[in-house]
Amino acid sequence: MFLASLRTRWAGLLGAFVAVALGVALTAAMGLGLASTFSAPEREPVRFAASPVVVMGQNTLTVPVKRGPDTRYVTKPLAHPHPVDIELLRDLRRLGPVQLDGAARDAVGVDAPAGEVRATVGSRARVLTGGERRLADPEPGRDAEALVAVNSLLGTAGGVSAFVSVFVTASTFSFVVALRRREFGLLRMAGATPGQIRRMVLAEALAVGVTASGVGCVLGAWGAPVLADALVDAEIAPEWFTIGGAAWPYHLAFWVGVLVALSGAWAASRRAGRVGPVEALRDASVDTGVMPWSRRVVGAALLAAGVGMLAFTLWTDPSALMKRKTYTTQPMILITALATLTPLLVRPVLRAVRLPGAIGLLVRENSAASVRRTAAVAAPVLVTVALAGSLLGSAETAGKARAEEARERTGAQLVVTGDDLSGFQEVAAGVDGVSVAASSASTAVFVREEGSALVRSEARAVSDPAAFASVSRLPVVAGDVRDLDDRSIVVNEEWERRRVGERVDVRLGDGRRARLRIVAVLARGTGDNGAYVTAAGVPAAVDRIDVRLREGADRGEVAAELRAGAGPGVRVRSAEAWLAATHPGTKPQTRLGLLVLLGIALIYTAISLAGTLLMATSVRDAELRSLRMAGATWGQVRLMVAGESLLAVGVGTVLGLTVTLLNLGTLSTALTRLSAPAGVVVPWGVVGVTAGVCAVVGVGAGLAGGVVGGGGRGLFDEMRPRGNRAGGRERPVRQDETTG
Repeated sequence: MFLASLRTRWAGLLGAFVAVALGVALTAAMGLGLASTFSAPEREPVRFAASPVVVMGQNTLTVPVKRGPDTRYVTKPLAHPHPVDIELLRDLRRLGPVQLDGAARDAVGVDAPAGEVRATVGSRARVLTGGERRLADPEPGRDAEALVAVNSLLGTAGGVSAFVSVFVTASTFSFVVALRRREFGLLRMAGATPGQIRRMVLAEALAVGVTASGVGCVLGAWGAPVLADALVDAEIAPEWFTIGGAAWPYHLAFWVGVLVALSGAWAASRRAGRVGPVEALRDASVDTGVMPWSRRVVGAALLAAGVGMLAFTLWTDPSALMKRKTYTTQPMILITALATLTPLLVRPVLRAVRLPGAIGLLVRENSAASVRRTAAVAAPVLVTVALAGSLLGSAETAGKARAEEARERTGAQLVVTGDDLSGFQEVAAGVDGVSVAASSASTAVFVREEGSALVRSEARAVSDPAAFASVSRLPVVAGDVRDLDDRSIVVNEEWERRRVGERVDVRLGDGRRARLRIVAVLARGTGDNGAYVTAAGVPAAVDRIDVRLREGADRGEVAAELRAGAGPGVRVRSAEAWLAATHPGTKPQTRLGLLVLLGIALIYTAISLAGTLLMATSVRDAELRSLRMAGATWGQVRLMVAGESLLAVGVGTVLGLTVTLLNLGTLSTALTRLSAPAGVVVPWGVVGVTAGVCAVVGVGAGLAGGVVGGGGRGLFDEMRPRGNRAGGRERPVRQDETTG
């Protein structure tokens, strides 16, 4: 019975087979990519390659923190690593030749035995030998950092692939079971037990899962190098990124594919086992009992959990809604909830639709009567539209908020940037037309919060607080930035201590202790409102000068004069150009990564739509022939089938937009609570393209379903009026020809 069922139902299971195979291929390819990101390639030292030993100034801060009854040490990288001081350099020269790298003294090479160097250095600096010498090269962590984006993208894509593949597979098996109710009823009449029916459905799923997983692993092995090349071409991965030879991704992908197939068919098998013998006698076109109480309870629980998590995050930590991990995973709960409740929501949505003409009436009533078919088409569209709107909309809304916040903070007309502008400040201030030239440097401060965490906050060290206040519009909620001096600090609302006049113990960017008085508090914002200290005692090179012009001064002429006096590596830009370069909203790599995820979901949706509609239309022989007997032309029947597909896609789009607007509305409320610009960006273009592709696939599959039915000739061919070949004229279709 099992093998016979597979031979008979292979077309109905083809959609599930393709979905599982594609999911396994993506899982294998992304697993191979993830395995290749776990460790950066070992590189030979470059800066001090000729020195056997390298002495490097301390570049980390280690402090004890209390975690419960234990005391642990936490290490953070310093913003300004310590140099190799003159006294230590003098001691090292007694051991052997010392190699200096220009004027920089953050590290030196020593040609001496490593043991003697360690004894001489002690705890004053770090001693590096062998491969560790590369830590003294410029940006030693760039290789590992370059893989973070790749790791995040592949991990998220793998999660989305698993989510959508389970959904598509479950939807396919569920609809197959719905179409086979009379078959199962006949089997029950013949003596089959519910357990035998369940085991047959699960056996079919196991056969599909094993076969599709094997095919998927082969496709994944071929696709992984292609994926790596695409990531490199898109500048998401570094140029040296290649796929390694790890074996575990294949094992993981194969068994995940089998598990996906079985889990997708499990609920359908239980439903199949509940089919009674009386189902073989039923021939009604109206679906009844499409939402058992168990499914309603699960859907309601998921909906409550999704809305509750959004509300809880909004109340406790609104800034978390702007993080990629949050706005990528949380919508999936709401999507699953509405998809589970889709059969319950289809009729209310359809009742609100008014379509003109007799065909429009038939389209709406047929869709409302065949809830299972409509829900099976609408559910994958809901998933894709909701992912498109929620993921891309959240990313663009957060990016736009950050960009707007940066624009609101900037009051300068020109911005000068460079690695070291210490000597250029006087030049800028002396240019005719310049009213204020406020210099600042990138730094950081460290603070222990609640005694158990060492928090690093990005900061800027300003040379003249009054001048800086005149060229900036910081979102101050308490205090005055102009009161900043060498013994004070400006913090934001994220700090544990944030009351004006309160003193806070911090570590400066080079690790030195300082007890500073809070003179102003900034709004929390999107997370870019850092701390501010003065430049006194902070060993940071000036890297930005904000320039404010005198009234009536020509910005172009002032910029040209500044460029004329600037040295190499100094850039003079308008504030708008600088903001566009440093705060572009959504980064191109982020947008590309999200579009890749949406492409995966759209492929799955196309598979699900095609499989569902091909199966649904191919078994509508009696219904469609009845319409022909009632006088409908074959073109009108085609138009009705296409209209039903479009209407089901429209229902899915409406439900997907509901999820999108709920997520984006919550994010907008979170931005308002954070005192950040709260404009919502709905990616209507991407959503429109997604819905359009679903509509095209749905209509095409619905019409193509007529080609595979009707005893091999095609439903629409069977319904076409047969002409008198001798006379070349068409004659009416007799009742005995359509029902015989």
